[in-house]
Amino acid sequence: MKAILYFNYGSPDILKLEEVEKPTPKESQVLVKVQAAAANPLDWHSMRGAPFLVRLGGGLLKPKDPRLGADFAGIVEAVGKEVRAFQPGDEVFGISTGSFADYVFAAEGNLVHKPANLSFESAAAVPVVAFTALQGLRHAGQIQPGQRILVNGASGGVGTFAVQIAKSYGAQVTGVCSSRNLEMVRSIGADHVIDYTKEDFTQNGQRYDLIYDAIGNLSVSDYRRALTPQGSCIIAGFTTLPRMFEHMILGAWVSRRGGQKVGMMGVATPNQEDLLAIKALLEAGKVVPVIDKCYPLSETAEAIRYLEKGHAHGKVIITVA
Repeated sequence: MKAILYFNYGSPDILKLEEVEKPTPKESQVLVKVQAAAANPLDWHSMRGAPFLVRLGGGLLKPKDPRLGADFAGIVEAVGKEVRAFQPGDEVFGISTGSFADYVFAAEGNLVHKPANLSFESAAAVPVVAFTALQGLRHAGQIQPGQRILVNGASGGVGTFAVQIAKSYGAQVTGVCSSRNLEMVRSIGADHVIDYTKEDFTQNGQRYDLIYDAIGNLSVSDYRRALTPQGSCIIAGFTTLPRMFEHMILGAWVSRRGGQKVGMMGVATPNQEDLLAIKALLEAGKVVPVIDKCYPLSETAEAIRYLEKGHAHGKVIITVA
């Protein structure tokens, strides 16, 4: 089988399409023939070994694991003897390392059956960003119906899911994005949109019960200015290490001293319970994946290069079948 591998840190030019041995599932694993996978910022951070913190777990001088990719959708090829929920031929989607390949094996608990109303490409767009948006809003943000919620970075992979999940909870949602994405963000349910090239939402006098920031490019004082007295800001992304440390340290200090809460949400944790909740939203049509571009597996380097530019609206997909 073919798989995208990287043996050193660097630009997308280091990615190689290699012939590798087809994996065999262990007792509690499922082997999936991949139909589509999704590129995420995690992939290019891993590929470049940047910021340096990435290397603490992934390998200081070179990657410990040469595989890339996490999200995928495909058809079950084989199952381990302890697997009960899936059988060969099932259409599934989920998360596992190494999805930029013809086949991937995944733990049974990291998969669910693909909704019939979704293509493989749309299903592959879901797991990482949906976990991030759902857990940030529900677990960290304690979202409630009727709240005024702002999503910064509303046109990106995480942001498009955050807007729609917030709407599914009955919130009034404002999306922040660039001029070219205003109509798209409206089309997925945002009640209000702000063009960040023309307006600074931290300076316009509006206040929000919850800010979900998929970018993490603002200061703690900026967030506080846009929050209600008891409001919370959940930060899912980061732009620079100094800004990230500010959010972690100063945000924690601010959160202890007053009613407002500002802080990083932490790393999203894949689990079947949340994936089933996301599947229900997809089947009900309350969340619709937004796809920007699709690339074949042989052009994964171009897909990552495009994603790195930071202008993708929605998800970038790798088609494998």
